[in-house]
Amino acid sequence: MASLRALALFLVLLLSFARSIGATSPAEGLFTVTDETRCPVCGMLVAKFPLWLVQVRMSDGSQLAFDGVKDMAAYVLKPQSFGASPGATASDILVKDYYSQRFIDGKKAWYVIGSDVLGPMGHEFIPFAEQSQAEIFLDDHRGKRILGFDDIDQALVDKLRLGHKMKHRGGMAKP
Repeated sequence: MASLRALALFLVLLLSFARSIGATSPAEGLFTVTDETRCPVCGMLVAKFPLWLVQVRMSDGSQLAFDGVKDMAAYVLKPQSFGASPGATASDILVKDYYSQRFIDGKKAWYVIGSDVLGPMGHEFIPFAEQSQAEIFLDDHRGKRILGFDDIDQALVDKLRLGHKMKHRGGMAKP
């Protein structure tokens, strides 16, 4: 009977540990995202999409949350077109590793494009902490390419955003 209790306790502890490995609390990000936090590019409520959450701290101290890497990249590449202060650039970028769901440095991440996995607004840059994980995902999900952060350019972002009618500051923003 004692060994059965010990086994049950062991299983409960193991399950708790397994859950904590993949868990991400708001404290692990740059700031706490509330139910009212909106993506500055498309206007979506980002808390509805925790798997795709991206956080950015700008050089002027402002902090922003996005519903995916695609919208973050659109903002970071042309911040002033989305209302950023003149000269502001992204100083910190946190994205969520697709497999672990832990925040990782977005500037050091690897991104898969063209896969069969869709984000909240369609095709998305899928982030990974390790290139080897990106390669596995690419093969498993029919991805097209693996990119580093510096490989993401305006033409690629525009292509992924093509056809999206995203609201920005009360009007419609074009890709």
